[in-house]
Amino acid sequence: MGLINEFKQFISRGNVVDLAVGVIIGAAFGKIVSSIVDDIIMPPIGVLLGGMNFSSLKLVLKEGSTDPAGKITEAVSINYGNFIQTGIDFLIIAAAIFLFVKAFNSMKRKEEDKKINVPEPTGEERLLTEIRDILSKK
Repeated sequence: MGLINEFKQFISRGNVVDLAVGVIIGAAFGKIVSSIVDDIIMPPIGVLLGGMNFSSLKLVLKEGSTDPAGKITEAVSINYGNFIQTGIDFLIIAAAIFLFVKAFNSMKRKEEDKKINVPEPTGEERLLTEIRDILSKK
């Protein structure tokens, strides 16, 4: 019974729930950014590069063949184009996340600045503070 209660306590902590929510939102955000990269950003880049699709670039080490019995041997290749495409996708996604975090931090800083900017005390407030300090010394 002690293990079950300890597990319930662990799960009910706010940090675990916050982490779970963060992972779920992060996965959804990742899908959105991946879609932006694949469906919106990469097609114009492909057009600018003359319709080149990096994913199809490869270095063929051994051509595919068919033996006399009809057995097909697939080609052996190094698919470096897919690696380049994944690298470009990563850079674009990283830049998008960086801009998102930067915008979020900027909004957060503005909010904190509003909280920090406390108006100067009026003359009456300063006088009352002095009187309070004098009375507390006696």
